Amino acid sequence: MSDRTKRARHRRRGLRLLTVLILGSAAGPGAAERVVAQAAGGVTQEPATVLFSNATLVDGTGAPGHVGDLLIEGGRITASGAPGSIEAPSGAERRDLTGLVLAPGFIDIHNHSTTRLFDSPQATAQLAQGITTIVVGADGSSPWPISDYLGRIDELRPTVDVATLVGHGTVRSLVLGDDYRRTATDAEIADMTVRVEQGMTEGAFGLSSGLEYDPGFYSSTGELIALARASAGRGGFYMSHLRDEEEGLLEAVDEAIRIGREAGLPVQISHIKAGNASVWGRAPDVLERIRRANEEGLDVTADQYPYAAWQSGLAIVVRSRMFSNPDSVAKGIAAAGGGSRLQIVAFEPEPELNGLRLDEIARRKEMTEVEAYMWIMENGGSGLIGHTMSDEDVDTFMASEWVMTASDGGVRSAHPRGAGTFPRVLGHYVRERGILTLERAVARATSMPARRLGLNDRGVLRAGARADLVIFDPERVVDRSTFDYGTRRAVGIESVWLGGVETWSDGEPTGARPGRAIRHMP
Repeated sequence: MSDRTKRARHRRRGLRLLTVLILGSAAGPGAAERVVAQAAGGVTQEPATVLFSNATLVDGTGAPGHVGDLLIEGGRITASGAPGSIEAPSGAERRDLTGLVLAPGFIDIHNHSTTRLFDSPQATAQLAQGITTIVVGADGSSPWPISDYLGRIDELRPTVDVATLVGHGTVRSLVLGDDYRRTATDAEIADMTVRVEQGMTEGAFGLSSGLEYDPGFYSSTGELIALARASAGRGGFYMSHLRDEEEGLLEAVDEAIRIGREAGLPVQISHIKAGNASVWGRAPDVLERIRRANEEGLDVTADQYPYAAWQSGLAIVVRSRMFSNPDSVAKGIAAAGGGSRLQIVAFEPEPELNGLRLDEIARRKEMTEVEAYMWIMENGGSGLIGHTMSDEDVDTFMASEWVMTASDGGVRSAHPRGAGTFPRVLGHYVRERGILTLERAVARATSMPARRLGLNDRGVLRAGARADLVIFDPERVVDRSTFDYGTRRAVGIESVWLGGVETWSDGEPTGARPGRAIRHMP
């Protein structure tokens, strides 16, 4: 830790103690009791009045950062300006952020904490990344009914705000049941359309699909266009886990763009990647398709996690779904680059195998890789981390103006992205490698997802915006999770605020839970 950062920390802590001593007389009746309660371990949910001074303000627009002050009151940003230019109200807390960056809270537009929030409402690994808003319901799988889920979130009051999409796979399962391995009829598509409209009316922000997964795998493009039109009719967008992120990558990108064009709505390509060696080096071709679509007048963007490995289920390796056919299994393993690139996770029958690669498991079991794969699938299958991506492609997508940051992880994720995504961008790709500027990295995590969601109250530091804030040390912020040793909290995020309530401070949750459900209003 730099001397500058140490001085800033000591200064902030000293000011907090000073606030406890003097706020009662300065802020009127009841204020001192609230602050003392916090100091003693109690928690207030009331928005604070705070003047942040001498911060490096990175406002989320991509504009150059600059040193300045920012004032929050009543859960909103009320003023920002040059150092010393803002007159704080009587009783305001003052925090000197010399050497630290103050930015809008990060918005994770692709998060899988859907149900796990109810067991872990503190969402500690999310707070440690600076996340203030998450969007669930991606990859075609969403809560249902949407209204019930959002109501439960309001009752839960987690540490983050929560929005959701309506899942294509979810409504397809509701209509087709177990008979989903086929093309849907016109009547079934009409039924699914009604359900998408219901989800949108109840507050979903758009339609998601997971076309590499059952049951979306069997759907036609026409089915998706029809359902996307239902989302478009309520002002939503279409987010897709593409039909193929590997050999058929370019065709899958074309399909997503076609759906947006014919349905008349924006498109978000989930966790953009070139998934295996067959398409390494094709990132520029993908981005060229996105560029042409935007020049045509469409609205197409993508999101990305900053790791060269993905997480899914072991079944995804065999695209034919013929898991007991040795030739099909061998073809899938070869396309991935061999068993050494396939790391098994969440295998319940023998947990001691979790974290090992398929080739290691094969040696332990005295099997071939094909036999080991088939044995795991016969015993219920497992999760999978696939180390099959190219760092060069990750860099290319990272530098693109069309790509924002999203974790594709969440509470208790086995993949490092669940705990490290946003700090890794700031630490590894900004500070260590210079792939992005700091300002561009912040915009990828704030104004870009806010624009995609149509949320005008967050994502930029401006007067009137919600006081969703993250304060971090640009010299120290970085992820600490690894594929070998699991997920650990990131470091360097000093403080997180949601609606003017501090939820994270000095490496720990404050205990405040001001989060709520966010409902899309067509």
